[in-house]
Amino acid sequence: MGSSMFSHILKAGYTGMVYNRTKEKAGEVIRLGAEWTEKPAILAAQCDIIFTIVGYPEDVRELYFGEEGLINSAGSGSILVDMTTSSPGLAKEIYTYAMTKGIHTLDAPVSGGDTGAINASLSIMTGGNKEVFETILPLFKLMGDKITYQGVEGSGQNTKMCNQIAIAGTMIGVCESLLYGYQSGLDMKTMLKAISGGAAACWTLDNLAPRILKQDYDPGFYVEHFIKDMSIALEEARKMNIVLPGLALVQQLYISLVASGHGKKGTQALMLALKKISDTNG
Repeated sequence: MGSSMFSHILKAGYTGMVYNRTKEKAGEVIRLGAEWTEKPAILAAQCDIIFTIVGYPEDVRELYFGEEGLINSAGSGSILVDMTTSSPGLAKEIYTYAMTKGIHTLDAPVSGGDTGAINASLSIMTGGNKEVFETILPLFKLMGDKITYQGVEGSGQNTKMCNQIAIAGTMIGVCESLLYGYQSGLDMKTMLKAISGGAAACWTLDNLAPRILKQDYDPGFYVEHFIKDMSIALEEARKMNIVLPGLALVQQLYISLVASGHGKKGTQALMLALKKISDTNG
C-alpha cells in the first residue's frame, strides 16, 4: 500500500526519499524518481515530512524510538506521519516524545485496502495537532478522498479501531449471507445484486463478496494483519472496561484461518473458516 500511496505524491511533482527493509518492494517509486536510502535515520535527517506505514506496533516502536530512530534523527520542525494501523497508546507516546525534540507527529491510519491505495481513494483518519494536520492535508488529498481530522493524538488510531470493529462484524455477516444463499440454491450473482442495492449495501458486499464468489482469496489486506488490528481493539476495550463479544468471536475465527495456513490470504478468506465449520456440522 505504501508504494501506491507514495507514487501519487511523486506523480504530483514532489521529490522524496524512500526506505524499505526489502528494496525490491520500493521499485515502483524508485522508477518514479524517489531516491533510495539505506537507513531510515538518513532519510529522516534529510526530509521535512516523513510518512511511515509498516506492519505491527512493534515495528512502529522500533522505527520511531532508539538512537537512530526517526525522532532522534529528524530535524526540529519536521513532521512525522504514521499511517500504520497501530496502538492509540503508542501514538500518544510518539507524540509526547517527539514534542521534546521540537518535532510534530500525526497518527493517520487508512482504510480502503490495496484498491483504495491504487486509486487514491483511501479514507484517512487523523489525530494530532490540527494546524499540523492542515499543513499535511494537501498531501493527504493525493492519497485519499475521505480525509477527516479526529482530534488529539491517538484519535486517528481510535477511529481506525472503530472502523475495524465494524468491518469484522460486516465481514462475518457477508460471509454467512453468501453461505446461506449458496446452500439454498440461489443464483449468487443475482442475489448479490439484489441485496447490494438495499439496506445491506456496504463496501464489503461491493468489493469482497464478488471475490468470494470467484474463490479469489488473494490479499488486499492480510488475515494476520487484521488479527493484529482486532487484538489492539480488544486490548483498548479492556482498558475502557467495555466488552466486545462479536469482535472476540470473529477474531477467533480468523485465528483458526492462520492455524490452517491462510494467514497470508485476504480478509475475505473468512468464508473458508465458515465453510469448514458448516462441512464439519453437515
